[in-house]
Amino acid sequence: MSLEQSSFLYSANAEYIAAMFRRYQENPASVEAGWQAFFASLGVDTRSALEDSFDTVLPATEDPTDAVLFQPPERPAAPMSVLSGARVAASVGAFPDGALLDSIRAIMLIRVYRVRGHLLANLDPLNLAARPYPSELNPKTYGFSEQDMDRPIYIDGMLGFQSASLRQILARLQATYCSTIGVEFMHIQDPGQKAWIQERIEQSQNRPQYDGATKRRILKNLTQAEAFEKFLATKFVGVKRFGLEGGEAMIPALDAAIARAASQGLREVVIGMAHRGRLNMLTNVLGKPFTAMFAQFHGAPSYPDSVHGSGDVKYHLGAAIDRDFNGQRVYMSMSANPSHLEWVNPVVEGRVRAKQQQRAGATRTNDEAMRRVMALLIHGDAAFAGQGIVAETLMLSELKGYRTGGTLHFVINNQVGFTTGPKYARSGVYCTDVAKMIQAPIFHVNGDDVESVVHVAELAAEFRQKFRKDIVIDMVCYRRHGHNEGDEPAFTQPVMYRKIKGQPTTREVYARKLAQEGAIPQAESDQVNADFVARLERDFDAAKNYTSNKTAELKGRWQGLSGANANTQEDGTTGIAIETLRELGAGLTRIPDGFQVNPKIARLFEAKRKMFESGEGFDWATAESLAFASLLTEGTPVRLSGQDCSRGTFSQRHSMLFDQEDGHRYAPLNSLSSHQASYEVHDSPLSEAAVMGFDYGFSLAEPQALVCWEGQFGDFANTAQVYIDQFLASSETKWQRMSGLTLLLPHGYEGQGPEHSSANLARYLMLCAENNMQVANCSTPGNYFHILRRQVRRNFRKPLILMTPKSLLRHKLCVSPLDEMATGTMFRRVIGEAVQNAKEDAKITRVVLCSGKVYYDLFESREQRKLDRVALVRLEQFYPFPDQALAKELARYANADVVWCQEESMNYGAWYYLDRRLENVLASIKHRCRRPLYAGRPESAAPSTGSLKRHNQEQSDLMDMALSVG
Repeated sequence: MSLEQSSFLYSANAEYIAAMFRRYQENPASVEAGWQAFFASLGVDTRSALEDSFDTVLPATEDPTDAVLFQPPERPAAPMSVLSGARVAASVGAFPDGALLDSIRAIMLIRVYRVRGHLLANLDPLNLAARPYPSELNPKTYGFSEQDMDRPIYIDGMLGFQSASLRQILARLQATYCSTIGVEFMHIQDPGQKAWIQERIEQSQNRPQYDGATKRRILKNLTQAEAFEKFLATKFVGVKRFGLEGGEAMIPALDAAIARAASQGLREVVIGMAHRGRLNMLTNVLGKPFTAMFAQFHGAPSYPDSVHGSGDVKYHLGAAIDRDFNGQRVYMSMSANPSHLEWVNPVVEGRVRAKQQQRAGATRTNDEAMRRVMALLIHGDAAFAGQGIVAETLMLSELKGYRTGGTLHFVINNQVGFTTGPKYARSGVYCTDVAKMIQAPIFHVNGDDVESVVHVAELAAEFRQKFRKDIVIDMVCYRRHGHNEGDEPAFTQPVMYRKIKGQPTTREVYARKLAQEGAIPQAESDQVNADFVARLERDFDAAKNYTSNKTAELKGRWQGLSGANANTQEDGTTGIAIETLRELGAGLTRIPDGFQVNPKIARLFEAKRKMFESGEGFDWATAESLAFASLLTEGTPVRLSGQDCSRGTFSQRHSMLFDQEDGHRYAPLNSLSSHQASYEVHDSPLSEAAVMGFDYGFSLAEPQALVCWEGQFGDFANTAQVYIDQFLASSETKWQRMSGLTLLLPHGYEGQGPEHSSANLARYLMLCAENNMQVANCSTPGNYFHILRRQVRRNFRKPLILMTPKSLLRHKLCVSPLDEMATGTMFRRVIGEAVQNAKEDAKITRVVLCSGKVYYDLFESREQRKLDRVALVRLEQFYPFPDQALAKELARYANADVVWCQEESMNYGAWYYLDRRLENVLASIKHRCRRPLYAGRPESAAPSTGSLKRHNQEQSDLMDMALSVG
């Protein structure tokens, strides 16, 4: 059908279309060829086809841009109650003239209610926002009048009717789609998912039918949620707690959702949320003792004195518990979260993925593991709409390396962010519009209709368990106080807060409803509240003597590892027997018979094979492959993710090969042994923040794997800085959460401009304290091999920040012999000159300390200048600072000046971090040089120049500064 013909498919042309269809049924040749093709495309089973032909047609509106052109219909996976064109044609004689036209108009009306009925739903408990009546939901738009309201219309089982009056049809549509629940699901492209939602909500008219026991459970949960907040407000006046008042329905809803999911296989849920309602979730859902919570309000620390760390404020902390849901045990944990709101989202997803893989026993999770472990993310409305990390995390939801089988998203929609109302907080109609990018169904629900909130939560849990796809609940409620309990919200929202002052609480609304319908007398509801308040009073009194029993003991996958007091100065032996290294090399360079490898890669693999034969010339990528391979054959999984990381940004890695004929993939690292662990490499989407957050979360749940995130260039990590500052650097001291995540950050000044030079080494060094992480800049492939193995061979886990090379990947001098990775070798924090005798060392008049790529520039420049009184000492690890190893090396050169040379600008490199530390080392050995000299670029606002000519001159100048003797 042509675009011109499709433009007829609007309600105004319904009569014309019906007439055309009649003519086609009588004689297909009587209509134009385009219409013949259109009606023929409906298929033999006209029963479902006629509705589907109108399934994506919206009636004309005052704004023509709202019209949607006809698109080919989708076939539902399961039969749906739809109009049978054949039966309509047969029934024309049984109904008055115009029966077919009435049926088509009714179908279009039903269709549009399914698409747009949510616009009329009563979602706002405060009833502040006007709800205009969209013309496309008005029967008059379809040619119906008041006289047509009671005429029977044949709709063949739709909405549960074979035929019904327009009045009946509208009543059913408004009850289903325009009550206190609004549903957005018609944007979903999967017919099965769409049909499931439609069937569930239309059969029940989207209203729950709960028995007395369920109503009592809902009342109890709601009472606990409200009473807890009121109790805190009374006992701790003005103290920040980010209370849930106005959104208490979330507590019974999520409790019911987890119970429903548990009945369908769920055994573990990982929760992420920001501040609002967090304390309520921790106590009333995750079971944190009220005494512990009250003790923290009294000023007790997050952890006992025996546990190392700074701790954090109570509304940032996580918790974990095993709970019983109708006989099914579910392990529930909440991730700790900083004030950066939605940034916990991908962290939770990464944790869930790791837990699913542990259950599946493979690097790829499976449907059963996805049913067992679920992510639950609780959002704020303004943050869900406004923070890009939300969209980035949603984007990961269906990707092979990051999929977790669907997340249940619950939005606490307070209708105001910090001080800004919806008109200024988002551009779309709903705060949840961003979720449509992944075709997630969205339930909007009035937060004061608690049974409806529970109902959609249970539906959402069922949908997630069945389809393993994200789903969103948008609970429209309000915030009884300001952003925190010390704010005055009327400064910016006077109308809203005048209304809130007179608004009965959600519990009051529900208790009154239960009393009116005769389900639970008001006296019984009052007693439930009184009993719970009495319990809170008892726990409040007990909190005065409460002592946390938390310990530093590590459990589960972390059992046997050490905590924060680990000795990070120990490197251990990470070398491998030469024979084993050669065996690994054979596997790494083997290409299966019949695999059509790219000729360039074939030559690369041949060069690697010769390395293993000679035992010389191992480059960076081959040393990395050996490190990965050795870990895999020892039973340690390896996960590497980042943009284009399977081949490597600089075409150096090629850990995944692609057949040049049919594109199928082959990973040498997964073909080493029948008993090896699994290697997974994922070319990530163009996201740094969500992917790094995901991999960080993965490392929290899987300490027995080497988990790496690689930036295309080191400064690409800039867009994930929240994870570096608020999670990687500080999570252990704040939350007792350790991570072994390794960041691979290509770094080095080759004249590529300010965006492709610096990984901002200084920024990471500024974050270093209390043995919180490791920062290194290796200069040899052998040392890189050892530091990767060391990361999972020590008995503790710390994040590792690695400045990795670009030009050195193929530098003729940046190679290592196989011996440097053999048994007895280990990571070297400091690499000095080859050992000489004391007489030769005494001749040295200048020691140049350096790190990474600049060493090779200095080495070549020294050789060209024939300088025999300059020694080069490489600092391979910056933090923890290797003061003893460095002191031992510098003590050899008692007569020399000491210079620190860096290619970075003074403020971008390590100078500010090293200056005083080097001075202390020199003082400790009573060196004649009291302070080191600086050789490098001056301070700069940008990381580097954008001019290659200027870069080369700067590089030449710093060589002169560093190597000038005297």
